[in-house]
Amino acid sequence: MENSKGNIVSRLSYSFGAFGNDLLFGLLSTYFIMFVTTHLFNSGNKAQDAKMIGFITLIIFFLRFVELAIDPFIGNAIDNTHTRWGKFKPWVVVGGVLGPAALVILFTDFGGLTKSNPMLYLILFAILYIMMDILYSFKDIAFWSMIPALSFDSREREKTATFARIGSNIGGGTIGIVVMPLVLLFSLNANQGTGDSRGWFWFALIIGCAAALSAVVVGLGTKEVDSDLRKNKKPTTFKGVFHVLMHNDQLMWLSLAYGLYAIGMSLTNSFELYYFTFILGDASKFSILALINTIVGLAAISIFPALAKKWNRRNVFLVAIALMLIGLAVFSLANSSLILVLVAAELFFIPQPLIFLVALMTITDSVEYGQLKLGHRDESLTLSVRPLLDKLAGAISNLVVGITAVAASMTAGATAATMTNHDRFIFKFAMLGVPAVFILVGAFVFFKKVKLDEKMHASIVDELERTWAKDFDSDDESESTGSRPNSKTELSYYAPVAGEVIPLEQVSDTVFSTGSMGRGFAIKPSDGRVYAPFDGIIEATFSTRHTVGLVSENKIATLIHIGIGTVKMKGTGFITYFEPGQRVSQGELLIDFWSPAIKKAGLDDTVIAVITNSDNLSEFEIENKGEVTKNDIVLTLEKK
Repeated sequence: MENSKGNIVSRLSYSFGAFGNDLLFGLLSTYFIMFVTTHLFNSGNKAQDAKMIGFITLIIFFLRFVELAIDPFIGNAIDNTHTRWGKFKPWVVVGGVLGPAALVILFTDFGGLTKSNPMLYLILFAILYIMMDILYSFKDIAFWSMIPALSFDSREREKTATFARIGSNIGGGTIGIVVMPLVLLFSLNANQGTGDSRGWFWFALIIGCAAALSAVVVGLGTKEVDSDLRKNKKPTTFKGVFHVLMHNDQLMWLSLAYGLYAIGMSLTNSFELYYFTFILGDASKFSILALINTIVGLAAISIFPALAKKWNRRNVFLVAIALMLIGLAVFSLANSSLILVLVAAELFFIPQPLIFLVALMTITDSVEYGQLKLGHRDESLTLSVRPLLDKLAGAISNLVVGITAVAASMTAGATAATMTNHDRFIFKFAMLGVPAVFILVGAFVFFKKVKLDEKMHASIVDELERTWAKDFDSDDESESTGSRPNSKTELSYYAPVAGEVIPLEQVSDTVFSTGSMGRGFAIKPSDGRVYAPFDGIIEATFSTRHTVGLVSENKIATLIHIGIGTVKMKGTGFITYFEPGQRVSQGELLIDFWSPAIKKAGLDDTVIAVITNSDNLSEFEIENKGEVTKNDIVLTLEKK
C-alpha cells in the first residue's frame, strides 16, 4: 500500500513537472518572440526598431543552432552525473529554477539599454540567452530522460508517461489561456488590447515562478531507482545521431518528413496570437482558442489508440494531414470572423497530437528496423532524433516570425487598424501559405518513402527473434554480459510459467513447431506470470514486450515467447520488470501478461520456450510433461 502511495505521488509530481515544462516551453518558443517583435523595441524610430528586431531574431536563430550542437554533450554530462539525489533530479531542479529566472530577465530592456546603448544590449542579450537556453536544455533533457529511472516496471512507466502527457497538454493550453488576461491585468496601458512591457514582464514572471515550482516538486516528489545498468553507457554524440540517420533509411526519411511537418506546424501555431491581435483586433479572445485546444488535445490523445487500431497509423496520418490543410484553407477565408477562426484553428490543431504519436511510434519501431539492418541496437540515439527535430523547427519558426513581423509592420505601436492590405497579405502568406508547402512536402515524403508500418514491424520482430542468439556458442568472454567463462556444461531449465506442458510440435505457429527457432516446449498457461527459468542475463528485449531472450553463463540461450501473433498487440496487456543487460536469478518475475486481452484479440496465449542454440547441446531431455509451476524443472540441458 505504501509503495502504491509512493507511485501515485511520483506520477503526480512528474505530471506537474511536465505541466511546468510546457509552460516554460510556450513562454520561450512562442510568447517571447511576440514580446520581442511587438513591445521590446519602442524608440519611436521604426527603422531602428526593425533593425534591432532583426538582430535579435538572427541571434536567437544562431544560438538555437549552437545549442542543438551542444545537446549531445549536455546528455553526456547528465549521464555522467552521480549524486545522492540521482543523476537527473539535480539538473531538473538547477536548470528548472535558474533557466526560468534568466528567461524572465530577458523580458526586460536591461534598464533601458535598448535605447541608451543598443550594442551593449545585444551583447548582454546573446550571453544571457545562450546561458538560459543551455540551462533549459539541461532541465528538459534530464526531465524527459527520467522515466526509465523512476521504475523498472513497464506498466508504472506507461502510467507515468500518460500522466506526463496529460500534464504537458494542460500546461501548453494553460499558458495560452492566461497570456493576454495576465498581460492586460498588469499593464498600465492596454494599447488597444496588446498590453505594455510591464504587463508582459509580470506575465513572464508568473509563468517562470510556476515552472520553477514544478521543477522543485519533481525534485521532492520523485525518487530515482539506482541501477548499474545505467552506468557506462556509450555516449550520445551529434556524429552518432548523424551516423544512425544515414544508415537507417526509414529513420532518415521519417525524420525528413516529420522535420518538414514540424516547421509548418510551428509556424502557424506561433502566428496564431498575432492573428488575434492584428487581424481580428482582439487579442483577449485568444484565451478562448487556448481553452478549446486544451480540451480537444486531451480528447485527441485518448482516442489515438482506437483510431490506430481501426485505421492503422498511415491512415491516421493521412486523415490528420488532410484536416490540417482544410484548417489552413478555412483560415485563409476567415478574416475577422471569430467563429471561422476558431473552426479553422481547431481543424489545424486536432490532428497535431495524432501526428506526434504516429511519428513517435514509427521512430520507436525504427529501433528494431535499424537493429535488423545494421546488426546493433541504437535505441537512445534513435529516440534522440525527434527532440532535435522539434528544436530545429522552433529555431526556424522564430526566424520566420521575426522577419514577418518586421515585413508586415507588426511591431511596437501597430494595431489591427494600422495593418494595410499588403501587410495582411504578407502575414497570411507566412502563416498559411508557407506552412502548407512544408506540410504537403513532408506528407509526400512520408507516404512515398516511409514503409515502416505495423505489419512490417511485426515481421522485423519475428526475424529478430529468429536470429538474435545465433552467436552465443562462443567460449570467449561475453562482452555484453560481462560473464566469466563457466566450465559447467549442465543446466536445469525451470518452467517459466505455470500451466500444462505440451510438445512444441503441437504449437500452431510453424516457425516454432518445425523447430526452426530451436528445440523447446510450450505451456498452456494457468496464470499470467513469466519467470526466469535459470540464472542469466537479459540479452534480447523488444518494444512489444511479448518476448524476452535470456542467456545463461555457460552460453545457453533461450527465447520465451508469450502467445502466437501477439506482436500485433504492440505491448498492450504486457508488463515487463527488467532492463537489457540485467542479471536475473531463476524464479525472478520477468513479465506479467493478461490472457483475457490476448484472447479478446483473437490470439492464442500459449507460452513457447525454445533453446535458440540447441544445436550446441549434447543433451536435451524433457523432465516434466504435466502440470508445472515455476519451481518445477522442465528440461535438463548439457552443452557439447
